[in-house]
Order: sequence, then structure tokens, then C-alpha cells
Amino acid sequence: MKKLSEGRKMFLSVMVIFVIYAIIFILFEDYDRNFLMPFEETSDWHLLLFSLVVMAALGVLLHRYSLRMDERINQEHINKETQMRRELTQNISHELKTPVTSILGYTETILEHPEMDDSTQRQFIERTQSQAHRLSSLLQDISMLNRMDYASEMITMGRVDVSSIVSDIIKETALAAGAKHMTVYNHLPEIIITNGNNSLIYSIFRNLMDNAINYAGEGKTIAISAFEQDDKWYFSFSDNGVGIPVEHMSRVFERFYRVDKGRSRSLGGTGLGLAIVKNAVMLHGGTIIAQAPTNGGLCFKFSLKK
Repeated sequence: MKKLSEGRKMFLSVMVIFVIYAIIFILFEDYDRNFLMPFEETSDWHLLLFSLVVMAALGVLLHRYSLRMDERINQEHINKETQMRRELTQNISHELKTPVTSILGYTETILEHPEMDDSTQRQFIERTQSQAHRLSSLLQDISMLNRMDYASEMITMGRVDVSSIVSDIIKETALAAGAKHMTVYNHLPEIIITNGNNSLIYSIFRNLMDNAINYAGEGKTIAISAFEQDDKWYFSFSDNGVGIPVEHMSRVFERFYRVDKGRSRSLGGTGLGLAIVKNAVMLHGGTIIAQAPTNGGLCFKFSLKK
């Protein structure tokens, strides 16, 4: 069934109200509501006819206004979407430029200096590989976001064991967390089952984990908890690290937005991790917010439908 536009909703609402008014106040002449009596005088029929003409004229005017209203809303939506795509294209070009330039620079240096000693050449090759990995990660993240934006109906849903996914992620990131002397507290129930996409739910928790490990700081803690209510699971993913300045909090889910651009790139981030988290949460019928706890750090609270 086609969804009604805002203009059409307004038009139908006003017309329904007017029709109800006509039935109650025009069809019956007992305005004190003591009893209902069909009117008998000719003047009353004239009043009814006049009311119907007024209603028809009002309907035409409202219909024209609703069409103009829909056109204006659609145009504003198109303009906003065009601006967002333009900014996204510029950001993608900028983010791709850095690793590509580095790869070209290192490979050209190796080719132009065949006399280069083995250790220096190996160092350049390792840097090239590192930039290639970053480029690959960036392209994968862009592809995932495009899939959620434009082909969400093709994403398969099924039974997902969230507790098992989080447990696997903690094991996968144990070395990285250990290198920064970080402790992860997993307070999730033993079994959390949702209907969702396994890959996207994995991306939610993996991106949050990587974000905390990369930016929270040395010797910090990460805590993951959840509770069940109605038809949703509510999750909390927090750390007691350096946190994010308040002025940046409202923009943390924007694509390619970085609080510290230089530090983010040096750590290999693509700038799309939290955008993927938000889109994946919304795709699973949930919501997500970022908060700054009073004791410091950063906390993400989100929900997933069962």
C-alpha cells in the first residue's frame, strides 16, 4: 500500500473534519443535541446545498495546496539528499586520495631507485601494504553502507546469537586490548537471540570494540551489558577512557567525521565505523545514542529488536 504524503494527510484530515461538521451541524437542525430531527424547511436544504458547495470549493483549494506542499517537501528532500551526496563524494575522494597517493609514492620510489638496499625496500613495501589494507577497509565500509542505504531489502535476516558474537569479538581483540593493558567486562546474559543479519550485528559490536581500543587510552576498561524489555534488547557499551568533547558528541555518527583527524588516520580508522553502527542498529529496528558519563569516558546505548 502506498504511503500517504504529508500534503495528502493534511488534505484528508481537514476534509474528514469538515464532513463530520456537515453531518452533525447541517443535516440536523437541533443544535442543542436534545434530540435529532431531519430538517423540513426549504431554507435548510438551501443551507445544505450552500455548505456542500463551500466544502467542494474548500476541497479543491486544499487539494491544490497539498500538492504544492508535497512538491516543496520533495524538493527540500532532494536538495538535502543532493547536498549530502555531494559532501559524501568529496569525503570519499579525500579519504581515497591519501592511501592511493602513499601507495604510488612508495612504489615509484622503489622503481626509480633499483639500487635501494633490501631493508629500506622492505620497509617501503610494508608501508605500501599497510596503505593497501587501509584502502581495502575503506572500500569495504563504503560498500557496506551502500548496501544498507540502497539494498536493505536484500539483506537476509535470521536467528542471531548476540552473546556468542560478542564473546568471539572479545577473543579476536584480546591481543589489541592487552597491548594497551585494557580490561573488557562482558556482563551480557549467556543467551541473547535476535532476528537479524549476523554480519551487520557483528559489525555493530566489532566497530564499537575497535573504537574503544583505539581511542579510550592505556589501562582503561570496557563494559558491555544488556537487559530485555518488551520486544527489544537494550545494550550499553561503555569505556572509562578520554571520551569525546561535548561539542563533538552530536556528530560522532556522521560519515567521515573525526574528532581528531590526524590521530584517527594514524590508527588506520576509515571514519565510517560509527556510521555503520548507527545504520545497522536502525536497520534492526533500534535506536542508538552516544553519552558522556559523569565519571568520564564514552557510552553507547542502543537497542535491537528480538
